[in-house]
Amino acid sequence: MDEQIEKKEIISKHIIELVIKIAVLGILVTWTFQVIKPFLVPVIWGGILAVALEPFIAKLARMFGGRKSLASGFFVAAIIAALIIPSAMLAVSSIDAIQGLTESMESRSLVIPPPPETVAGWPVIGDTVHQTWKLVSTNLEGALKQFAPQIKSAAGTLLGSVGGGLIGIFMVIISTIIAGVFLAKAEECSTIAERIITRVAGEKGMELTSLITATIRGVMLGVVGVAVIQSVLAAIGMVIVGVPAAGLWAVLVLVCAVSQLPPILVLGPVAAYVFSVNDTTTAVIFLVWALFVTASDGFLKPMLMGRGVDIPMLVILLGALGGMMLSGIMGLFTGAVVLAVMYTLFMAWIDENSETVSAPRE
Repeated sequence: MDEQIEKKEIISKHIIELVIKIAVLGILVTWTFQVIKPFLVPVIWGGILAVALEPFIAKLARMFGGRKSLASGFFVAAIIAALIIPSAMLAVSSIDAIQGLTESMESRSLVIPPPPETVAGWPVIGDTVHQTWKLVSTNLEGALKQFAPQIKSAAGTLLGSVGGGLIGIFMVIISTIIAGVFLAKAEECSTIAERIITRVAGEKGMELTSLITATIRGVMLGVVGVAVIQSVLAAIGMVIVGVPAAGLWAVLVLVCAVSQLPPILVLGPVAAYVFSVNDTTTAVIFLVWALFVTASDGFLKPMLMGRGVDIPMLVILLGALGGMMLSGIMGLFTGAVVLAVMYTLFMAWIDENSETVSAPRE
């Protein structure tokens, strides 16, 4: 009887110790997550960039005598410069444009041409756009008073978008620096990742690591890479024909392309604007260019996306939109890649189970 009581006391003591250890571990894990939560998306994006660009950095390192650290530093500096310089130029040009517009309105020298009659023939919105444009061209002060609430709301939204864009650029810079660190220590990081995945997945660890790597590189090149190319091509066309705020429209094209939506959704209205302010030849050429940009993914994706990486459009769309709602512009990319990886792993698990079930019993 005494032995049974002693055993129960020992078991109770072990249970209490186990509960305390689990509670302390839970507190530490929760605390750690709260600390790293602001940097979680940049770290994920940095890892994705590192996996996708590792072959390129390996080739670049040969130009630097095999020094990956130097190649990674050069890559990070180039990306940061490519982000900061256009952003600064866009900010300066925007400030100059706003100042010029304010001065023109104060001196009453701002002249807005009347709308062409073809605008009224636009489907659905033509009549409304024509009347509003005509009011603005003939009575600017009256139009500003009439649409003051809408202008105020739009201005607030625009300022919020600008602030979010600046934060997004800052986060991309942080992610690029993190990617540079990962790339400089590519072998060590790859070994650690393989050990972690093998620890979780067991014998399938190496196979899953290769599958994840192939998926990340395929989606980054076939989805994100194609989207960047399409947005750059669209920006070039809009700058040539003189579309105002071409950078903003190019960002919208990028969002559409990553979300697997046709860029013509953005370039169509822009083409309609070009038809209303430019000569017919220029407008037709731009429309053909817009259609070419929209259709370019048909031959770019097979060239850039890795073989065997076949991700449904719906998965990319849900990942991109969900990621953007969760983490802003950076989530647009990370969401698409992360959901594509999870889809690939899930389908691999389904296929493995199907093979196990269908295997003949001996």
